[in-house]
Amino acid sequence: MEENKSLQNFDWDAYENNSAAANQSKQEMTERYAQTLNAIADHEVVEGTVIGINKREVVVNVGYKSDGVVPASEFRYNPDLKVGDKVEVYIVSQENKQGQLELSHKQARATRSWERVNEAMEKEEIVKGYIKCKTKGGMIVDVFGMEAFLPGSQIDVRPIRDYDVFVGKTMEFKVVKINQEFRNVVVSHKALIEAELEAQKREIISHLEKGQVLEGTVKNITNYGVFIDLGGVDGLIHITDLSWGRVNDPKEIVQLDQKINVVILDFDEEKRRIALGLKQLTPHPWDQLDANLKVGDKVHGKVVVLTDYGAFVEVAPGVEGLIHVSEMSWSQHLRSANDFLKVGEEVDAVILTLDREDRKMSLGIKQLRPDPWETIDEKYAVGSKHTARVRNFTNFGVFVELEEGVEGLIHISDLSWTRKIKHPNEFTQIGAEMEVVVLDIDKENRRLSLGHKQLEDNPWDALESTFGLDTVHEGTIIELSDKGAVVALPYGVEGFCTARHLAKEDKSQAKVDEKLMFKVIEFNKDAKRILLSHLRTWEQPREEAKPQKAQEKPIAQAGVEKTTLGDIEALADLKAEMDQQALEKLAQKEAAKKAAKAEE
Repeated sequence: MEENKSLQNFDWDAYENNSAAANQSKQEMTERYAQTLNAIADHEVVEGTVIGINKREVVVNVGYKSDGVVPASEFRYNPDLKVGDKVEVYIVSQENKQGQLELSHKQARATRSWERVNEAMEKEEIVKGYIKCKTKGGMIVDVFGMEAFLPGSQIDVRPIRDYDVFVGKTMEFKVVKINQEFRNVVVSHKALIEAELEAQKREIISHLEKGQVLEGTVKNITNYGVFIDLGGVDGLIHITDLSWGRVNDPKEIVQLDQKINVVILDFDEEKRRIALGLKQLTPHPWDQLDANLKVGDKVHGKVVVLTDYGAFVEVAPGVEGLIHVSEMSWSQHLRSANDFLKVGEEVDAVILTLDREDRKMSLGIKQLRPDPWETIDEKYAVGSKHTARVRNFTNFGVFVELEEGVEGLIHISDLSWTRKIKHPNEFTQIGAEMEVVVLDIDKENRRLSLGHKQLEDNPWDALESTFGLDTVHEGTIIELSDKGAVVALPYGVEGFCTARHLAKEDKSQAKVDEKLMFKVIEFNKDAKRILLSHLRTWEQPREEAKPQKAQEKPIAQAGVEKTTLGDIEALADLKAEMDQQALEKLAQKEAAKKAAKAEE
């Protein structure tokens, strides 16, 4: 009313004449107009009304003397923005360089966003967000002007393999987590549809029955099984239920997004777990196995699994038999199955046991070859000579293999006539070949007693005359200990000299590899033992201290006279004669071997 009264009393003539009264009324009009405008200040948030929209800008009226302009990009999160909508803006400047009111919706949102985000989570409010870009493990979403994280697992209820298709989209979200300290926000789109899906799951599960066949889509493939989407609810086909045969990788059977029929094996309504099967839709391979197949029949198959104790062979799709390692070779020396077979190798085998009820089958491959022990008496008769390969040592002997499945033991006492062997590794080595003689056969227990020294005649009969009591020989010390020394004598014989009998005339100590003269003080053919003495080769007998007749020779002296140079020469002649005999015997053996080969 006051405004209308003022206009009625206005002097228009004076105004046209530019009078002082007109100037005064103009000033009053300006002041009165200013009072009709909103009072705004820089850097504050106010509410405005959208009055214009184009591709680049949004024009907002905040009730100020001029309208403000906001970049359209700041409203990307809200593609439904239209003229007349109320929006919050931040006063950047009341008048910029172009004389315009400069506004920012983004900064207004940033100022209000933290409060709005917390309020949205508290009230479980659905918010809109603009997906700006993808990042490791998910996406970055603009919500209320601030960046929030959208995990890949929270985009949808189904696994998402391509995040790029979501970049640039505006979607609805639910705030699910806020870190107040670092001002981090996590949102979820999946949470919005889970409630609906839960209702669908309950509905689907309530109608499920064991044995029911449903169509589903392969949703995910893992190393332990396949997840199937049954139309809102997921079920798992364990890897063992994909096929009756062995499956190393589920991808061998199914592919992603493939539609397949499955059977319900079991389900837990409370835990929402559904166990599915694929192989159960086909008959069990054991039920289709040839009814005429029996123990003793020969089958062909492929090795599918190897273990230390045996190999599993698939003789028909889904039908496997076990070849135990003991059925791979007639040898009693057990080894690993890897020594005989490889995965993927095709083999022939003999059925040893067949249990159709328990669906078990045991196989053997050694049965395809004759058992060497069936004819052991003929091929390896007692007294026959053979070449064997050393397989193993023990403290009491050497195990050798004459052929696969035929092994024997050479006792340590049967290795040499003359050498004292403490351990077989002093005589031979694993993998070496040895000539042996069959001494005894235990067919029932599959054992052979073998000998090596029996290839030659027992030299101790001839050595008895050579190394008789009180004879003197040159020997080499090959081993020294506190008890005495082991001495190497001619013809490959070893003797033992006690520590007391090692005493030297010059009082020095005997050494290894030292050559000395030794007298035989004991020769035991049965025990194959020769005791020696170096002391008695130089020590004067006690009897020499007694008065003797000039014509008599002392007994001890007479004994010493036995080892004169003439006797030593005689021994040398005897050694040469024995060497000659040995050469003749060797020549006879070689001739016999050649004759045997010629007969073969």
